[in-house]
Amino acid sequence: MTTPQHQQATEDTWMFPPADGWTFDQVKHLELPFDWELVDGVIVARGQAMFWHNRVRDRLLAALEGARTEPYEVVAEQCVRIDERNTPKPDVILFDPRQLNFFELECVPPEKLALAVEVVSPGSRQDDRVRKPALYAATKVPCYWRVELDRDRKLAVHEYWLNADTRTYIPAPMHPVHHGKLITELPFPVEIDLDALVGF
Repeated sequence: MTTPQHQQATEDTWMFPPADGWTFDQVKHLELPFDWELVDGVIVARGQAMFWHNRVRDRLLAALEGARTEPYEVVAEQCVRIDERNTPKPDVILFDPRQLNFFELECVPPEKLALAVEVVSPGSRQDDRVRKPALYAATKVPCYWRVELDRDRKLAVHEYWLNADTRTYIPAPMHPVHHGKLITELPFPVEIDLDALVGF
C-alpha cells in the first residue's frame, strides 16, 4: 500500500509513503508517539538512547557552548534539511545563525553547519559511521565528530575533516582519534576533557 504522491501524511498513513517517499513538508506536522527522522522519504523511529549517551551529548553541548566563537551557535537534536526527503537530527550541531529567522526555522540548512556531532548508540552504529557522515559530507559540512564509548567505558572522538574535492571525510591528519582530551583547532580552537563528559 502506498499513499498518493502529493497527499499529506497522517497519524494513520505515515507508514505507507508514496512511491517516491515522503517529503519533509508532507510529514513535518505529524504528532507521533516517538522521535523520528526522515530517511530517503521514509519515517524512521529513533531508538531510545541510553543515559550515558544523553549525558555525553548534553555535556558536549555545554563544552562547545563555552568555547564557541562568533558567529557560531550550538544546539542539540535539531533537524538538518539535507534535501526534501532527508532530515537527520545530529546529536549536536555548530552553525552560523546569520540570516536565519529562529522564529520560523524548522530545519537548519546544511550550508550553515560548521560541525555535526553524532554520539554512537548500539542501534545507530551503521547510521553514525556510514550513512550520516556521507550525507553531511555530500552537502559540504566542514567537520564531523563521531563519539564512541569503548569497552573500558572511555570516550573516543573520531575527528573528520571534509575533502572538498571529493565531498568525503578524511580523518583529521594530526589527531584522527581523541582519548582523554579532545584538542583541535577546527572549526575553532577547543579543548574538552572527555573523561569528564562521561564521568559519574
